[in-house]
Amino acid sequence: MPPVRGIVFFAHGSRDPRWSLPIAAVADVLQQQCPDALSTCAYLELTEPDLPTACQHLIHQGCTAITVLPMFLGTGRHARHDLPALVEALRQQHPAVSFEVATAVGEDPRVTQLLAQIAMQYIA
Repeated sequence: MPPVRGIVFFAHGSRDPRWSLPIAAVADVLQQQCPDALSTCAYLELTEPDLPTACQHLIHQGCTAITVLPMFLGTGRHARHDLPALVEALRQQHPAVSFEVATAVGEDPRVTQLLAQIAMQYIA
C-alpha cells in the first residue's frame, strides 16, 4: 500500500499573531489547489501548534509519510540543529511514520527568482 503523504509548513513563530498569516496563506493555497492534500502549519516557538502536535494531527488523519517544509529563507541554526532534533524525536515516537525534512524554501531557485522579480518592480 502506498504511503499517505502529508506536509508540515514549519516556521519560527512570533508573539504577534498576525505574523503567522503568510504561512497559513501558503497552506490555504495548497488546499485550494489540491483539496485532498493533508497539510498543516507548525512553529518552533511562540506560536501554536508546535511540530509534534502538528505531526500528531497528520498521523491521526492517516499520514504515514510526513515532509517538513522549513519556511525559512536560508538554512540557519534552527534548520541545521533545532529542526533535525525535533524530527529525530518524532521518528523515535512514531517509528511507523516516515519523516523527511525538505530544503528551506528560500534556497529553492524558484523562490530566489520570484524574490528578484519582486525587487525589480522597485528599481524598474
